[in-house]
This record gives sequence, C-alpha cells and structure tokens, in this order.
Amino acid sequence: MNELDFKASEPLTMGIELELQILNRYDGDLTLGANDLLRAIKRRKHPGEIKPEITESMIEIATGVHTRYAAALQELIGIRDAVVAGADRLNLLIAGGGAHPFQRWSERQIYDTPRFRQVSSLYGYLAKQFTIFGQHVHIGCADGDAALRLLHAMSRYIPHFIALAASSPYHQGVDTGFDSSRLNSVFAFPLSGRAPLVDRWDRFVAFFDKMRAAKVVESMKDFYWDIRPKPEFGTIEIRVFDTPLAVHKAAALAAYAQALARLLLHAPPVEVGDDLYLAYTYNRFQACRFGLDGLLIDPRTHEHVPLHQDIAETCARLAPHAQALESTAAIAQIAQWAAARSNDARWMREQYAATESLPDLMWKQSERWRGGVA
Repeated sequence: MNELDFKASEPLTMGIELELQILNRYDGDLTLGANDLLRAIKRRKHPGEIKPEITESMIEIATGVHTRYAAALQELIGIRDAVVAGADRLNLLIAGGGAHPFQRWSERQIYDTPRFRQVSSLYGYLAKQFTIFGQHVHIGCADGDAALRLLHAMSRYIPHFIALAASSPYHQGVDTGFDSSRLNSVFAFPLSGRAPLVDRWDRFVAFFDKMRAAKVVESMKDFYWDIRPKPEFGTIEIRVFDTPLAVHKAAALAAYAQALARLLLHAPPVEVGDDLYLAYTYNRFQACRFGLDGLLIDPRTHEHVPLHQDIAETCARLAPHAQALESTAAIAQIAQWAAARSNDARWMREQYAATESLPDLMWKQSERWRGGVA
C-alpha cells in the first residue's frame, strides 16, 4: 500500500493519543524513565498502546478505535492504571499537562530510534525543546476527499480545542501569561501551522509529491500541522490539544471533536480558500494567550465573539448529534467548563498561588492524573 493511499474507515470513529510526563518522585522534575517504564509495563497485559516519544522523559499512550465516548473513556482509564502501576514499581510519577513548568530542555535525552535521531539531526535544539505534551484526536473518514473537507471545516473550531485543553501556563519556571505555552514550541517548526488549501485528495497527493521531490519532506510524519490527514489510518488527526490533567477530560474533548465532526458532515460544505483562514492565526493566538477568555473572529461574518460564549452556543447546536453519538454527558461537561471559563491552566495557577511551589504543583498534577483528589 502506498503511503498516500487513503484507507477508508468508518466515518466518525475516534481514537485518542496522549503524551505523558515522567517525573522524579523527589522533586517533581522530568526524569529519564521511558525505557525502564516501557519494559515494566510490557511484562503485564494492558489495553491500548504504550510507546516511546521523542525524549526519554515522556511516553505516549493510545486507545483503539471507538464509536462511543463511554468505551473510549473506559479504555483510557485502563491504560492510565497500567501506566501508573508501572511507574509506582519504579518509584516514578506520571502527570498530564501540556508542558513541564520548570524542566531544563538541555537536560533531555533523545529516545534512541532512527526516526527520533533524524528529527534531532534536522532540528537541533528544537528536538529537545519538543519535550512537550499533547493530545491527538483521530476522526474516521470515508475517503481522502471527505477527510480534507472535514479538516478545513474543523479549522474554525481549533481555538475551541486549544482553550478547553490549555494546560501549559508555566515555562522555565515562570508564568508565561499564556494558557497554552506549549503551542509556541510547535510553531517554531517550519512545517507547522495549517494544511494547504486543497480539498481533493488527488490534489493533496500532487502537493505531497512536489514537497518530497524538493526534499522538504520524506513522509507525512514531517508535517506538524494543527490538523493533518492520516491516510494509513483513514482519519484526520487534530493535534492542538494540550494533554489534559485527567483522562476524563481527554475523553470529553475527543467526544466534543466527534460531535463537531457529525455536525459538520451534516452541514453544507465550506468553501476552501484564503477567506476561510483570514483570521486563523489571530484566533489561534487568542486561544493560546487568553484561553476561554479569548476572542474568536468568525471567518464568514467577521463578528468578534468571546470564546467561552462561542463554545457554549456550539454545545447547544451539538445536542442532537451528542444524543446520536451517546455523548450527551461529555458535551454537557464541555458546556459547563465554558460557562465557568475553567480549564486546566486556571486550575494550575490556583494551585500554585496556594503554595508558590512548582514542585508541589507537579505532585498535585500527578495525583490528579492517577484519579485522586489533588
């Protein structure tokens, strides 16, 4: 099968990937634990997939393919429990969050695989600075044309995903003023941002072939777009979420993306062109900087709307789609977070204000990840 052959999948199926922090139990800093942790987990049966990421201080977990929110959540809980049990045996801690608040990137170690060595060779210090932690959500599509149409239609809601999932307010020991500082590290890569303005798969293949012929890319993995097609899975992959602090939030965010996809598939197709992305970069900045208090400029009407208000109104429109997908509880939770203007970045700042200790914050995050009360 050619890398660009789009594998048809059942529309609206979903899969979830989460990148996780591996912490030293004594000071809450990142530590080189991926190899040992993966070996410890492999000795026991567990659901889902658990694999290395670009540095030794992180791992990635992934669910299988799901049609329903409840089943995805249950699998995530099972994977979480397996990872936490493995970490406990090694005297390590696991935490969510989009970025570690005080780690030093220069102390990170690249995980030894050919792919990661190639990324490190090409991008230099950016590779170690890529020790950041995101959630990726895959949504199934019937074919490549459908995937590109959904990708572009979903672009309007990228600020929703960023603001709801934001959990990286601290960087190098200081409050950045951003709810999601993680995405600033992603934006440093030359192949980040948005996908090209094509809405047919044959045109996308032609674009990819030109990029590969020019030796700009070697594979689809070289694109770090906010949403990218994954032809080998038959999905689009939404990549802007910070890793939430708990699996329940991760599952709710995936259900929100799934319900939005259903809404968009039932709506008239969007016109793919420059106007669709007129305010895209500005909207993305607003969500990163101000979270749910940011502003969104509607690309069609040019109306300025508070993000939390736009999310609440979207949740109301999603009601019949959530009912059909059996995710009403998840969408209600999203609406509640929007109404309260509450995300994980806000929780982290509140916890830090109580103790003024970033190590203490990381211990609380690890407790929140394992399902306890911080």
